Amino acid sequence: MTASDLVELRRDLHRHPEPAWREFYTTARIVEELEERDLDALYVGPEALAEGDRVGVPDEDELDAWLDRASDAGARGDVLERLAGGLTGAVAVAERGDGPTVALRVDIDGLPIEESAANEHHPAAAGFRSENEGYMHACGHDAHATIGIGVLDAVLDSDFAGTLKVFFQPGEERIVGGEPMANSGHLDDVDYLLAVHVGLDHPTGEIVAGVDGFLAVSQFEAEFVGNPSHAGARPEEGDNAMQAVATAIENLYGIPRHGDGATRVNVGVVEGGTATNVVAERVAIEGEVRGETTELMEYMDDRARRVLRSAAEMHGCDVETATAGRAPSTRSDDGLREVVAAVARDTDGVTSVLESDHLGGSEDATYLMRRVQERGGYAAYVGVGTDHPGGHHTATFDVDEASIDHGVEVLSRAVVELGARRP
Repeated sequence: MTASDLVELRRDLHRHPEPAWREFYTTARIVEELEERDLDALYVGPEALAEGDRVGVPDEDELDAWLDRASDAGARGDVLERLAGGLTGAVAVAERGDGPTVALRVDIDGLPIEESAANEHHPAAAGFRSENEGYMHACGHDAHATIGIGVLDAVLDSDFAGTLKVFFQPGEERIVGGEPMANSGHLDDVDYLLAVHVGLDHPTGEIVAGVDGFLAVSQFEAEFVGNPSHAGARPEEGDNAMQAVATAIENLYGIPRHGDGATRVNVGVVEGGTATNVVAERVAIEGEVRGETTELMEYMDDRARRVLRSAAEMHGCDVETATAGRAPSTRSDDGLREVVAAVARDTDGVTSVLESDHLGGSEDATYLMRRVQERGGYAAYVGVGTDHPGGHHTATFDVDEASIDHGVEVLSRAVVELGARRP
């Protein structure tokens, strides 16, 4: 694809953002492109995932609604049939002679954010604003998927020796897609893995050869159930789920910090109750804990579950908890970081190269990275700078489309360089 073709693909994906396990149009559009390439294998939907490891899958009605939306937008019916049940994502494989197996991971899902319609917002002004109201690509995953296609084309056009696998991963924003893709078996022969993200507060032209500082994360859901009563006439007869939740939230933020490193806790969603004069019977919350290491995250998670149980017991309520998403911590390997930095310094359009930087957040690419590293391979998370007028996860986020070429050039040249090596 030419640079303008890649921009058109990115804009098409931008028009059709889809959240975790509902990336039906996105996967179908990617598969349509992949089927035009000279591939040795293409794994789609259930073939690309360890289905039993999925969490956070929507109910059947919601999945059907998103399937219908994808069909109405022009997604191919034969591909949609393969994605039934929310089994989204794909893995493309190109075998080009003897050599190592190199993988690239890109994520493909969108966010539940209403995209800006202001004239100064470029997607709105240029006619490729989200058509799925209430959802948008507010983190650049449309650019990531496009970079994945561009890297595949560039490597197929090169003298690369080895096997290239491109993982188009669903469900990153909910931290639910990385583990089932990591456990699919497709990573078990990978010698080198590169993952990519645009932006991250780095300007267009800047490359981060290996991002570190991933916080391990565990997201939880908790539903408190008590007994309702009239809040004026018989408040003593109720078991107040709202009060239990208030206690839980206060005590979650009171979990002691740990001397071994940074920890985080946040409650982001509270939902429940029926009226001001009714003692609430049901209240649900969603939150997360993080840690500088996986062990620190588990320390926070254990104590968070204890807080939830204790708050429920204190107020005579029951509580059911579930893990909504989880990802470990990891680091980029120095040797792979050096390869990326070397090719980036010799790439047109790249104006500065950082050996490393700290993400300060979480990413389920770490599941794929650790899978490769635990088997003796190497992994790095590459940052491709892009000027974005709004911050990540905001209604005015956009990418500088020139950065797509930068990502394709740096990553494809790194893949070719790695093909000349032995792990």
